[in-house]
Amino acid sequence: MILLVLIASVLIAGVTLYQYREQSRDYHVVRLERKEAQIKQSIEYALKETTYPVITDNLSLIFRDEIYRIADVQNVNFNIYDLQGNLVKSSKPRFRNDSLVSVLPDEILTNLNASPTKRYVQDRVAGMDRYKASYTYITDNRFKPIGILNLPYFEDNSFNDMELREFLIRLGMVYIFMLLFAIALAYFISKYITRSLQTISEKITKTELTKRNEKIIIENPGEEIGKLIDSYNEMIDALEESAAKLARSEREQAWREMAKQVAHEIKNPLTPMRLSVQSFERKFDPSDPKAPEKVKEYCNTLIQQIDTMSSIASAFSNFAEMPAQQNETLNVVKTVKLALDIFNENYIHFIADEEEIIAKLDRTQLVRVVTNLVKNAIQAIPDVDAPRILVSVSSEEKYVKISVADNGVGIADGVRDKVFEPKFTTKTSGMGLGLGMVKNIVETYKGTITFTSQEGKGTVFTVRFPRVLT
Repeated sequence: MILLVLIASVLIAGVTLYQYREQSRDYHVVRLERKEAQIKQSIEYALKETTYPVITDNLSLIFRDEIYRIADVQNVNFNIYDLQGNLVKSSKPRFRNDSLVSVLPDEILTNLNASPTKRYVQDRVAGMDRYKASYTYITDNRFKPIGILNLPYFEDNSFNDMELREFLIRLGMVYIFMLLFAIALAYFISKYITRSLQTISEKITKTELTKRNEKIIIENPGEEIGKLIDSYNEMIDALEESAAKLARSEREQAWREMAKQVAHEIKNPLTPMRLSVQSFERKFDPSDPKAPEKVKEYCNTLIQQIDTMSSIASAFSNFAEMPAQQNETLNVVKTVKLALDIFNENYIHFIADEEEIIAKLDRTQLVRVVTNLVKNAIQAIPDVDAPRILVSVSSEEKYVKISVADNGVGIADGVRDKVFEPKFTTKTSGMGLGLGMVKNIVETYKGTITFTSQEGKGTVFTVRFPRVLT
């Protein structure tokens, strides 16, 4: 709106200047022609009344005194030249002394003769003033040229320029008022529109799938804004319904998958236990001297399978248990180093950039994260000639970084997206709950876990926890 007012004011000002100049030019052209016609009419009358023969040589005699009378009546000075361009008479007494105009240039005579109307107008400059000089033939009663009439005409634009300035000032005042009015109107309109849009924008920004979202309520909105609000509120209703269905579906799917996994893992040790019991029942002989030894072997087999089932139950229990935020202030370097003491492998190395890096974490959960990552690293290097696992702790701006690197088999590109999924594993044993549990713990403490891997070269898992800045 403001831009349109500015453009309109500039265009109208330009058109006004152009129109005034055109009007001024046309006015002076017409006025020059009118003055010229009036002087020619007076000259013709003088030629009719004179007693001298109307020829070129007598022009100075005919207009000796008459030229001053005509100039006084018409209120304009003019000059009379003969057909060769020599000055014959001028209404200005001192004009004779001006040698520059006593003889007309050949250019003027040529243009005058070549003109179909036998009239030629020349633009000239005298000092700082611009003026026009018209040239036309003086004829006798038989229309035979006997001389040349020269009428200098000075264009006085002072009155038009004054009117133009006054008009532009008035026009400028009008457009300043319109501009101020447009600014005020644009401000209030934009405030009215953006107020509703700002409310809608804030609500959309806060919209989340995992929580209940408030609807937008605005009194007396415009038609377009009202339609937008209605569409948003309908979307919120549909979103809540979809979120509820999705959550219910995810819970049901999770329970089904968990039930399948539990049933599968429990069946694995039950099969050898059943075979052992059947074999013992069929082959056991109380009178056999080796009966105690066979009973002991049988018991060891059952105990081993029972331990396997117990570890399965413990793994599912640990995965389901959400870590509690104890906010215990501890030295991460010392805690990680102690967590590595349970491993006897001599290819596990530990380094730390600092002796003390403080964070608020649960000690048990931190140990669980480290031991699970190290166990995964150990299982990744069974066939490596020179196995090596490097555990490092360092500070990184506002975080403490724990890295576990190995030179094992690496992770295939096709399964990288599934590494942290529960029950996913690439090993022949285990339930695939370790990394899922680690990710659960890390995210509970507002941390992150990432990894980089190259097949055949190794893998690096990196965990970042917020640290306590000192």
